[in-house]
Amino acid sequence: MAMGGGGGRDKLQSDINVTPLVDVCLVLLIIFMVVTPLLNKGIPVQLPETANPDKKPEGGKQRLITIGRGTPPLLAFEADRLGREEFQRRLDELYQRQPDTELVIKADRSLKYGDVKGVMKMCKDAGFQNVGLIADRKVLGAAKASK
Repeated sequence: MAMGGGGGRDKLQSDINVTPLVDVCLVLLIIFMVVTPLLNKGIPVQLPETANPDKKPEGGKQRLITIGRGTPPLLAFEADRLGREEFQRRLDELYQRQPDTELVIKADRSLKYGDVKGVMKMCKDAGFQNVGLIADRKVLGAAKASK
């Protein structure tokens, strides 16, 4: 009688099981696919283009203002669409709580200069000193090819 025979059950298995790794990667892929569209806050707009837009680091003190096409122009603070009076009230409240907040304006390229200037004036009237504009980088190769 041989003890502990068992047909090789005690041997060390050296194969790598990749199934859990694949499962984790698929779950992460699904999470990124769901979350990425939610990162675009505000109203969808076509940004103006410039050759060398300034790079401004995003931080916790930045708030996004979006100005979209419409008559009057559509206003959004972060992801909330607001009327002009509600927008001004929200700016005033934010300044009372966090006066060092930086405002970033994302405006549609088809808007009139006066519409964007009016929103910037509202921000300055609320007391904000750091107000900037967002623009896309102009693709030079595509512009030459289209001419």
